[in-house]
Amino acid sequence: MIQIKPMSELSDNLPAIEKIVNEGSPVYLTKDGYGAMVVLSLEQYAVLTDEIELKLDEADKAAALSGKRMTHDEVFAKYKGGI
Repeated sequence: MIQIKPMSELSDNLPAIEKIVNEGSPVYLTKDGYGAMVVLSLEQYAVLTDEIELKLDEADKAAALSGKRMTHDEVFAKYKGGI
């Protein structure tokens, strides 16, 4: 179930929010009725970012081995199907 809480609950009720997050659910915080941030456990954050970090490391290694350099536009065109 999606957990949406007002930002004030972050400081007023931190143990309850921490419990929700540690059980594996993100908590969406609102401010003035609008989405402001998401609270995640470190494990959930790692799931979202580990593959990206791995791919960036692979790209760094490939760039170090190759003399080829691409511009920002070339990189994005390649992944949008242009090159």
